[in-house]
Formats: sequence, structure tokens, C-alpha cells
Amino acid sequence: MINYAVIGVGYFGADLARIMQETEDATITVVYDPDNGETIAAELGCDAAASLEQAINRADVDCVIVATPNYLHKEPVILAAKHKKHVFCEKPIALSYQDCDEMVRACEENGVIFMAGHIMNFFNGVHYAKELIQQGVIGKVLYCHSARNGWEEQQPSISWKKIREKSGGHLYHHIHELDCVQFIMGGAPKTVTMTAGNVAHQGESFGDEDDMLFLNLEFDDNRFALLEWGSAFRWGEHYVLIQGEKGAIKLDMYHCGGTLRVNGQDSHFLIHESQEEDDDRTRIYTGASMDGAIQYGQPGKRTPLWLNTVMRKEMKYLNDILHGMQPTEEFAKLLTGEAARAAIATADACTKSRYENRKVAVSEITGA
Repeated sequence: MINYAVIGVGYFGADLARIMQETEDATITVVYDPDNGETIAAELGCDAAASLEQAINRADVDCVIVATPNYLHKEPVILAAKHKKHVFCEKPIALSYQDCDEMVRACEENGVIFMAGHIMNFFNGVHYAKELIQQGVIGKVLYCHSARNGWEEQQPSISWKKIREKSGGHLYHHIHELDCVQFIMGGAPKTVTMTAGNVAHQGESFGDEDDMLFLNLEFDDNRFALLEWGSAFRWGEHYVLIQGEKGAIKLDMYHCGGTLRVNGQDSHFLIHESQEEDDDRTRIYTGASMDGAIQYGQPGKRTPLWLNTVMRKEMKYLNDILHGMQPTEEFAKLLTGEAARAAIATADACTKSRYENRKVAVSEITGA
């Protein structure tokens, strides 16, 4: 039995805790969240700690799951490492490369596992696309284009997710696509350029994040990627398009489904585990109750079917690793800090480009 502490049990953290509690050979022994802790602890039948230290420094905690707001990841991760507890940390791992590197190093120095919560890697369609690429079906990958955007109306209150200092804005909070593209491209780009602005969400009723972001990434061997995010797009889209020498792959998360195109012929595959899940995601994205591909959950609300299933895959993988399973090559970077560092390094380089109005080498961030 692996015993877990969950730090932060709002919308996402609460469902991670519920899922892990239902996972074989796993149990939640304690949660910590000043706002939601008592409620979730009562639901799960575990303890509600009064402080981080009280939650983490327990003999009956083997691993700490960190699902706090983005700007509150560093303290629990480093505290867990110092107490020799394994760590799972939700994305984005940190809001600066320096913090990310310090967190990963703390885990390395204390001999504990650090797993990055880059959940998109557990999508059935992403896994299948990687297999197709490795098999050479579309030839050398030349270019990736991702879009994750929609329109967001004024909300009753300003969420921390809309405050750049707390969430990092779309680039960090929705870092999934950047991580996915870097996995496909084999690592971080050499240089980046980013342009961005807040074009439709200004004033006291909104946060201060950019609502349009455009990233141009240049990789070695003459390969490129273009990524866009934002909440100022009336025509919402959410996809990753992979262009190769022999064919192309589109992972469409909006009208949910995957397409392989080779020699002018299309074949289709699932993004999630079943047609029901793909249809559920399409229904949610195209429904009137959501603002495109930028939906945020609220505490007390359960994750949708497609997301709950992939969270279960991710939590099972974590629990299996802690039970001694050897990581597959595909997911090794999620357990070494490589994926965590690479994503944040590129995001920091893009941020630097945006504010200094120039092309930035990622090595300026990593010092490599």
C-alpha cells in the first residue's frame, strides 16, 4: 500500500484524491487545503492537516501530490523532498525555470521520484501519434501547429488563473500543448519568438493575462512549430497538427478525434479511450455552457468523463511506478525532471522574447 498526502483539493486536486483513493494498493491518508480540506477529508475518510508541515511530515505518507494553484507549487514540493517523500506535481511545475530547477534538484538530491503532471501524454491519441511517428509513418516531422483558444466572457469574480503572477497566464497554465510539441520534436527548441497582448479583456473586471499569444519555435535540423493560445477568439479551436515529410497527423480536441493523412487518404482514431468520451468532449466544447477550449473547473464540480478517465491512467501510472514498475521510454522524461525543465525553460524564453521584443535562445534560460 502506498500512502498519499494531497496538497490542494480544489477542482482538480479533489478528483485526483478521489481517483487515487479508488486505485488498488493506494490510499489517501491526509489532505491539506485551507479552503476545501475539511470537506474533502470528510468525504474520503482521511485526515485534514492544519499546515503543510503537518500534512507532509508523517510516517504514513510515502508520496505527496501537489495540486495547489500554480504559484504555490514550490514550497510543498521542496518540503516533501526534504522529508524524503516522493512527489507528483501538477502542471505548470513552476512559473520560472529557476524555481523548477530548484524543485527537481531537491528531489534528485533526496533520492525521491519527481513526476510531472503533464497529463496530455496519457491521451490515447497522443500515445498513438507518437507510435506512428516512431514507426516512420509520416516521415520526419517538419512542423507542428497547436491552437488552444476560445472566447471568455466577464466572470462573477476574477479567478487566480487570470492573474499572471499566480497562474503565469495561458502560456504556463495551459502548458500541455507546449510539452506535447516538445515531446514530438524530441526536446526544446533552439530559439523562440513570442508576440502577445491583452486585446479584449482589459479593465477592473478582468485579470491581467494576455488573451492572445503566438509562439514561433525554431528547432534544430530546420524544423519549426507555431503555437497559439488565448481567450479573445470567437472561433474556438483546440488541436495539435503534426506535419511530416510523408504525411500528417491532427489531434483535434475540439471536434474530438484523431486523423492520420498519408498519400491523400485519411484514417481516423480516438483521442480518448472510447467514442463515448470523444463525443462527450465534443459536446462540452461545442455546448453553450462553455467558453471554447479554455474551460476552468470550480471546487465541488467533478471532472468530465474524458478527463476523469485520463486522470485515472495518470494516477495508476504514478502508483505503479512507486510500486517498482520500470518507466517506459515514452514516459521517462516525466520522471526525470527533463520534461518539467524543458517546458518551463521554453515558456520563460518566450516570456523574455515578448517583453524584450527579440528572438531568444532557450540556452539563455538554462545556461546550457
